[in-house]
Amino acid sequence: MRAGATFRKMGLVVAILLASGARASPAAADKTQAMHTLRWEEGAAGCTFSRDDDGKYRYGLWNADFGIVLAVDSQELEKARRRAQAMFAVLLSVHYRGQESLEVASGQITLEFVKHYHDVHAALDPDNLATRQRTDADGFEEETEREIRKHPEKKDEKEAFLAARQKDAAEMIEFLKTRTLRAITLDSGHPDESGWVLFSTKSRWIDNLGKQEEFVLRVRVGDRVVEFPFSLPPSEGDLILRRRPEN
Repeated sequence: MRAGATFRKMGLVVAILLASGARASPAAADKTQAMHTLRWEEGAAGCTFSRDDDGKYRYGLWNADFGIVLAVDSQELEKARRRAQAMFAVLLSVHYRGQESLEVASGQITLEFVKHYHDVHAALDPDNLATRQRTDADGFEEETEREIRKHPEKKDEKEAFLAARQKDAAEMIEFLKTRTLRAITLDSGHPDESGWVLFSTKSRWIDNLGKQEEFVLRVRVGDRVVEFPFSLPPSEGDLILRRRPEN
């Protein structure tokens, strides 16, 4: 299933976004500051940026040990506003160049919403999201069965809607299981890993996302933290000409 179609079905994720997208604790922030930080800067050695014809901006940071590429859809702000539940998605790829190993702590990735009082959100747990998907799907099935008992004349209509809902839930669970970034140790035998990372976009500090937003994504790899400051879009009116999908 295409990622774009998957995210349009994020409306099935009910109530967990605010519960899972807790603001990072001050203790965690202090610990991050104590670690060695690498920061992406335009034009700096090892830092890359591209506007690609798949509609994504890509920010890369490379050193002798590893490289990290952050990809964000140029239309992500618009997509986030249209989703029934508030969610922001980025795609991360990590490439290990060393001969030992490198730990990727996906559970400690955070996103700072700079224009919203520097509100910092921890990444949503994909396993929690998948569990809630199953729970909601089961609950909807029970509700549908009750409705059919009350209104047997609507049996076909209700069952068709239930089947569509179950299909969407199954696809979302599969996406969360197979295409999200997980904690992993990279080495010479497994030097590459990539996956989606999801964040809630609602909190006491965030109501709506603007036409242009500023973010800082922080990714912990080994004993270092990599920071990606970025704006979406990078400049006002910025536009990517996307390649046409193949038939």
